Amino acid sequence: MENYPAPARAIVADLAAKAAADPARAVAYQGAPGANSHLAALGYAPDCVPLPCFAFEDAIDAVRNGQADRAIIPIENSLHGRVADMHFLLPESGLSIVDEYFLRIRHCLMAPDATPVRSAVSHVQALGQCRHYLRERGIQPVAYADTAGAAALVAERRTPGEGAIAPYLAAELYGLRLVAENIEDSDDNMTRFLVLAREGRMPVANIGPVMTTFLFEVKNVPAALYKAMGGFATNGVNMTKLESYQRGASFAATEFYCDIEGMPGDAAVDRALAELEFHTKWVRQLGSYRQARPRT
Repeated sequence: MENYPAPARAIVADLAAKAAADPARAVAYQGAPGANSHLAALGYAPDCVPLPCFAFEDAIDAVRNGQADRAIIPIENSLHGRVADMHFLLPESGLSIVDEYFLRIRHCLMAPDATPVRSAVSHVQALGQCRHYLRERGIQPVAYADTAGAAALVAERRTPGEGAIAPYLAAELYGLRLVAENIEDSDDNMTRFLVLAREGRMPVANIGPVMTTFLFEVKNVPAALYKAMGGFATNGVNMTKLESYQRGASFAATEFYCDIEGMPGDAAVDRALAELEFHTKWVRQLGSYRQARPRT
């Protein structure tokens, strides 16, 4: 709680109390109130009780401990790629992916008064995504831990000429004046979120296209990845995402994060996963869920 700027603390305390009273409706997210993840929670489940958490680990723990029914966590952004921490936190969490949600990212410039903005505080990625807007107006970018937290900080300090770049919801929550909306340099800015729960929920029949997410580690032999992927090609299973990452300091073997269309129980998927298991050290399925957006 004390990690948030003062204007955010009362809102965090209020939302935490509401979540404690009705944990079945609580959706945990990382960030201060007004963050993009807050918007994602409300967009995904409009009747939910958003539960702000300071770190990703806190949001995951809230679900594991029963403080929230689900967590909504960003996994990748169309401009900046994957959220690296999640590739390590997901397998350790013990939670299952039960859904996905896509949020169009829109940045707003906000300030405590009508004084011309000379500096803008925000997360480094948000500053980078608005760099042309800031440069054209001579506004000095100032990095902060997150966007909504920056808005709360600016509302707390009320320094003339200091603004924040954050979602519009942050301006509403912290009583800031919207100076400009949609100031991002590119309108192609989308973040994909995963919804996590304690128990996996296999998609029901006729729900539409389905995704399955899993992790695996290849054997340290020549053509290991080629052999591991062969079953998906021969069985006609579409792979929409494959990312590598290293765990530990040995650099001897690579782990992979993978999304495919379909789910266990589909004959082609079962055959492809069986071949994958034969050519890898281990495979860990994280969940099957409906596609929020079509991949093909």
